[in-house]
Amino acid sequence: MTQAQAHKDTSNRIKAGPRAIALIGPHGGGKTTLLESIALITGAVARKGSVTAGSSLGDTSPGARARQMSVEMNVLTTQHLGEEFTFLDCPGSIEFLGDTLNLLPGIDAAVVVCEPDAGKAMMLQPFLKRLADAHVPHLLFINKFDKARGPLRALLAALQEASDTPLLLRQIPIWAEGIATGFVDLALERAFAYRPHAASEVTDIADYAREKEARFQMLEKLADHDENLMDELLADVEPSRDEVFGDIRRELSEGLVVPVLIGSAEGDNGVRRLLKALRHDAPGVSAAAGRAGLGDGADAVVQVIKTFHGGHGGKLSLARVLKGPLRDGAVLHGEGGREARIGGIFALAGDKQVKRNTALAGDTVALARMEGFATGEILSTAKNGGARAVIEHLTPVYRLAVTAQDRKDEVKLSTAIARLCEEDPTLVFEHNAETQDMILAGQGEIHLKAAVEKLQSRYGLTLVTKPARVPYRETIRKAASARGRHKRQSGGHGQFGDVAIEIRPLPRGSGFVFEDRIKGGVVPKQWIPSVEKGVREFMKTGPLGFPVVDIAVALTDGSYHTVDSSDAAFQTAGRLAMSEGMPGCAPVLLEPIMRVAVHVPSDATAKVNGLVSGRRGAPLGYDARPGWRGWDTVRCEMPLSEVSDLIVDLRSLTQGVGTYEMEFDRLAELGGKLADTIVATRKAA
Repeated sequence: MTQAQAHKDTSNRIKAGPRAIALIGPHGGGKTTLLESIALITGAVARKGSVTAGSSLGDTSPGARARQMSVEMNVLTTQHLGEEFTFLDCPGSIEFLGDTLNLLPGIDAAVVVCEPDAGKAMMLQPFLKRLADAHVPHLLFINKFDKARGPLRALLAALQEASDTPLLLRQIPIWAEGIATGFVDLALERAFAYRPHAASEVTDIADYAREKEARFQMLEKLADHDENLMDELLADVEPSRDEVFGDIRRELSEGLVVPVLIGSAEGDNGVRRLLKALRHDAPGVSAAAGRAGLGDGADAVVQVIKTFHGGHGGKLSLARVLKGPLRDGAVLHGEGGREARIGGIFALAGDKQVKRNTALAGDTVALARMEGFATGEILSTAKNGGARAVIEHLTPVYRLAVTAQDRKDEVKLSTAIARLCEEDPTLVFEHNAETQDMILAGQGEIHLKAAVEKLQSRYGLTLVTKPARVPYRETIRKAASARGRHKRQSGGHGQFGDVAIEIRPLPRGSGFVFEDRIKGGVVPKQWIPSVEKGVREFMKTGPLGFPVVDIAVALTDGSYHTVDSSDAAFQTAGRLAMSEGMPGCAPVLLEPIMRVAVHVPSDATAKVNGLVSGRRGAPLGYDARPGWRGWDTVRCEMPLSEVSDLIVDLRSLTQGVGTYEMEFDRLAELGGKLADTIVATRKAA
């Protein structure tokens, strides 16, 4: 179709204004290649880049180039047939799902990109589920269709299993010797032959007998939500093209269907038809504003969907303008009276920035110097107009202890990690007071490796990483008595403290109990708290090298000196008594046991039960995962040490989509060679 014909076909359509379209889907589907194709077709670039060659418009970071996969969102603002679009290319790995979740409330529609492989269909479900739950209209683009093998009908059935919303097949392939060489557009009733890196060529549709059957099936699905169309089909009346396109547009916008298109982004095939579908059918910013619950006031409103920090501290807030206009220098307000003045408005295309003075409703722009505002916040030029978008919170599933190789960089490291966590709210940074580890937690091994690489390349830090240590405890199995006597003379006042104690085990979870059984004042009352303090000090590191729990210590006897006794002397005596008595109490190591809920596709449930058992876990049963068709939640108990890298094996078993949540349940005794190894490692450290 010529450009003139395209304008003629859409002459009666009202422009929707600038639109934000997310490219979403599993790793390997070709989203970044699709972004390159869109950039070339719309004139945003003169030459198409390549992911494998490291010349793509997006994925410019060293980590993305090295892995040949997106590790953060890519942004392209461009124009097509007189209308403006911002395409947001989201990472496909489930470990970077946070970027996708953060932008869902602020986009108009999404293109879910996948491969023509029925065996990988379940990888789509985490994305399709979130889009449906967020009421975001979305299309499915089956990429790499020139490499498809097997019937489209079987592929579509597998894809439907991953989608709660009915799929609406809009195009069927034209095959020649087992290779897709073009497609038939069922709504437009035209056939197109692919041409390498050029617009498809219109061919005679009469040659494709299956077109009539496939078109009728498409119309039947549309008629499920249109009584007039149903009546026409029953009366064997051919609906008008305007009616068909109107139904597709309405049912897409209302989330009743997911149109399915095919193509090959590498060869730029089918991408122009995808752009036409978005231009015709995707709703405008009013839909996103409606989801945000905005009123009819005249004030500008934006939602921050991503935060970027440059290596020298420059901050950009990628924001969708839900209501405009928004002018450079305007003051935006958030919750709690916070405010910031915009220090610049920029359109983004990869790592390039184009300065703008004003942003209109629908524009997706980067705002400079929005200090104090974070991803997910809704900001307004009206005071008290701030809010926060409802965004799903992801629980960390992988942890690393991170330290600066040079101690003088520790403050710099804390600042850098804080900025990184602002960019990616799924990263969590915390200090474990017991193990003294600085813990960086996130969504998986690659997620944290990418974060560490950013810290090193962007901020010039040399880091040391290791698995986060498990907070083991120790307790005792039997009772014992001991005496601690501290006596020192050094000229002048000396030091004297003498105590006798009884140590006994308590039931698990009881903590610590200190009892005063002194009679006759053999230890004056003012020194009894000092003894307890000394006992508690010893319990920080017991005979096995770990904090002691679940014991009772009774002070039964002692003696003092009227001149030389002191608080410090009785603290020391308490510690000495514990060091004498504890080894005879049969100390034993305790490990944290977690209660774990593992979420996986149902066909992986049996494998997960085996995985749990192989990690010293105890399966407790499984149930259907609420709200997730075809998924189970496997419940189990597992030692924390075994959970630490569970996500690596779990993702391997489930094509990368499995996940889990955990909470502390109890401490349990750990013996044998494993306990001996842990104690020996602790003592060596």
